[in-house]
Amino acid sequence: MKVTLEFRGGAELLVNGVAQHPVDLDGCKWTVARLLTWIQDNLIQERPELFLQGDSVRPGILVLINDTDWELLGELDYELVENDNVLFISTLHGG
Repeated sequence: MKVTLEFRGGAELLVNGVAQHPVDLDGCKWTVARLLTWIQDNLIQERPELFLQGDSVRPGILVLINDTDWELLGELDYELVENDNVLFISTLHGG
């Protein structure tokens, strides 16, 4: 299943500075929860604690699926479909 993962607002620094990642996920029934594990294992180069907290994203990271807040779609339980765009935006900024 082909999906696009995007990291913005500083989150791209956790994935080697690359903001957009077209990926092809093997198998069936991909939930956001399963996707987060895949991201941790395959994309995050260092400091996964800045992206993940427990089984979910850290507070301060917005998740949009096809431009819709994931809270409206079931969060971790949302089942991805072909060509979904999953966007992670960090709202945390140093200063």
